Amino acid sequence: MDASPASRTERTGALLALARSEAGPDGFLPFDRWMDLALYADGVGYYTGPRTPFGTTGDFYTAPQVHPLFAASFAERIRAVRSRLGPDRPFTLVELGPGEGTLAAGIVSALGAAWTSRGPTRVVLVERSAPLRAKALSRVRQAADPDTVVVSSVEGVSALGPFEGVVVANEFLDAQPARRLRWKGGEWRELGVRVTAEGVRAAEGPLGTPVSGPQLPTSVPEGTVVEFSPAGEGVLREVADHLVAGTWLIDDYGMEESELLLAHPEGTLATVRGHRTGPDPLAEPGEADLSTFVNWTRVRTAARAAGLDVVADTSQAEALGRWGFSGLLERAIHGAGTSEAEVRLRLSAKNLLFGFERFRVVELAPARLADRFRSTT
Repeated sequence: MDASPASRTERTGALLALARSEAGPDGFLPFDRWMDLALYADGVGYYTGPRTPFGTTGDFYTAPQVHPLFAASFAERIRAVRSRLGPDRPFTLVELGPGEGTLAAGIVSALGAAWTSRGPTRVVLVERSAPLRAKALSRVRQAADPDTVVVSSVEGVSALGPFEGVVVANEFLDAQPARRLRWKGGEWRELGVRVTAEGVRAAEGPLGTPVSGPQLPTSVPEGTVVEFSPAGEGVLREVADHLVAGTWLIDDYGMEESELLLAHPEGTLATVRGHRTGPDPLAEPGEADLSTFVNWTRVRTAARAAGLDVVADTSQAEALGRWGFSGLLERAIHGAGTSEAEVRLRLSAKNLLFGFERFRVVELAPARLADRFRSTT
């Protein structure tokens, strides 16, 4: 249920007060810092408020909510990685940004008790939002065998310590705070917001923090916008520092930087509320989702600089296919029970395979072990 207008007003006021406290003397705040506050500020950000972002009562669906076959396919890949690591060794399954825990719970259910019957097994949910963290913990614990699986949560990867296992991140990087730069007058300018007594409005200023990674292009049309997430790149480094052996499965939508500049010269910043995109990403601060396309060029560069290597890079449909989606689908159809249930199942499967055409699955592993996992299915 949506919050009352009074509580929305109070939360918006608190969010703007936070923004004003962090803005410069002229009220300017870089967009990535504004996006971080608008999405994740305690109690007043979009993901920390009283509304659920997901499903029919929320603002959008993600693939795990389409059908459990999505989680079951991930489970098959995770099973293969654990086998390659050694089934008797301690194993950690980490999900970044689990939301309400639909994907992690589905994976645990699909894996079943057999995968935890030997080595110590834990599932760790990395979620900044306290309300979502509580929901995810409850859901995953209901799906897991309490005698063989330890389910816990942390706010950041650095709290995990060194571990072997699999990291899962589904629609995580697109929701990480993004810098937005505009090419203007022969230089890159920082896009952001200006916080005033009346609210926030779009603004720009001189380039702030130096840009790491690939050099920014200079042969682009006037007004071109480039977007990338230093926060997301920071998570890449955190995972690289702690994932001793295993892989990281990233499923998200995005493009190469050159493709983004050509196809989306004004940027990809989008806002969603009530399953509809909004025309103004600043119109309902803290009450609507904000996201940008993943800049895969800079993600891969940051990953390699941190000691990770790409072991697979395919469309979502291709990844699900490699992980045994067709066999899982056939077994599900066999057990559908009714023709109506079979039709619903086939429609869901079609959506997973063809309704996420912009999504890619990029699988990373510690560089020294990349070949060990590149050959697995």
